[in-house]
Amino acid sequence: MRLWRWILLLILLAALAAAGWHWLAQDPGYVLVRIRGWRVQSTLVVAVLLVALALFLLGLVWRLLSWPFGAVTRRHRRISRQRLSEGLVALAEGRHAAAERALGRAARHHPLRGPALLASAEAASQRGDVSQAQHALDQAAADVPQAARVLRARVLRREGRDADALALLMHEAEAGKLPPAGWREYVEAALAAGDLEHAREGLEPLRKSGALQTRLYAELEARVIGAWLARIERADALAEAWGRLPRSQRRAPGVVDAYARRAAQLGASLAAMDEVEAALRRQWSSPLAATYGALEGRDTESRLRKAEGWLDAHTDDAALLATLGRLCVRLKLWGKAHQYLERSLRLAPSSNAWEVQGDAYLGQGNTALAQHCYRNALRLARGEPVDALPGTSPVAPGSELTVTEERDEHGMPRMPGPPAA
Repeated sequence: MRLWRWILLLILLAALAAAGWHWLAQDPGYVLVRIRGWRVQSTLVVAVLLVALALFLLGLVWRLLSWPFGAVTRRHRRISRQRLSEGLVALAEGRHAAAERALGRAARHHPLRGPALLASAEAASQRGDVSQAQHALDQAAADVPQAARVLRARVLRREGRDADALALLMHEAEAGKLPPAGWREYVEAALAAGDLEHAREGLEPLRKSGALQTRLYAELEARVIGAWLARIERADALAEAWGRLPRSQRRAPGVVDAYARRAAQLGASLAAMDEVEAALRRQWSSPLAATYGALEGRDTESRLRKAEGWLDAHTDDAALLATLGRLCVRLKLWGKAHQYLERSLRLAPSSNAWEVQGDAYLGQGNTALAQHCYRNALRLARGEPVDALPGTSPVAPGSELTVTEERDEHGMPRMPGPPAA
């Protein structure tokens, strides 16, 4: 199809050229130029061609004459770009003093002035020279005011001046004119300064800006909403505040986790468990499964049955296995608790699982093994290696456990029973 279109276009151009030539051939026009006794006669077509040729020659002569003068400018531009490149590489490598020198020289070329000064301010801030960073940002504000303001807020936050960073961004935030990085700095500064209402207000613009990957935004959102909920002192006020949150936030697993823990602290464990169960039905979350086991409340047997139902679809979820172990400990099902907890520790060792294992041994009256488990929980929290229980092999992170699947007479999977006493 493209070949036919080109052929048709060429035919059309040929037809137009032929028609134009025929039209000009009938009357080519007449041009007379007379000056100081000189007379020049020509057709209109030739005159137009001569004028076009003269303009082309004038442009060529101008370029030839100006080339020596532009050589200095071209060299300055090339060297400035090279220095900018060297400065950015030095900044990435942590050679901050060298980065400042190269970027300062690159800033002498006006088109590169703004980016070079911003990078120089970042290098100075990383080096700990806040006054030099502020000086570079003062200069950059003339060329890139918004970027300089965002970077200045970041520098202030690094210095622990969160309230000053928030005040710096407040005006543009109220006008809705902050760039994506500005919204992140605004939320972080408001959260650190304890201004949780403004931190919450900045979440939605930050989400729409797409400045953060989904996981990072969910973590920041959970921190902000969690801190906001933690300030509420009454269960009824917490329920009212929870109902006012946007639906998208009430569905975020991290936010549900923060609400459930706070509700349990205020004595509303039933509401907390309902929200966790609803969230797990919508979207599975290992941290929420762990929270489900940590919540205090009655009807532990019903919760255990529900959690064991989740195990069919999430057999290798270490957090869920630890939750099952915790619920079994509350019901004093020691053998079953050890079975779940050992599988959890084989899949992904955690302080939580070791602690619950210690609770199980303590409930059985084995103080020595309980203390051993508690020590392992503390060591794992510190990032230190743990000691295997006497008579067992060491539990290494990422190690796998081979589980023999049992099926009933209908071919359905069956959970193995507790070990014989």
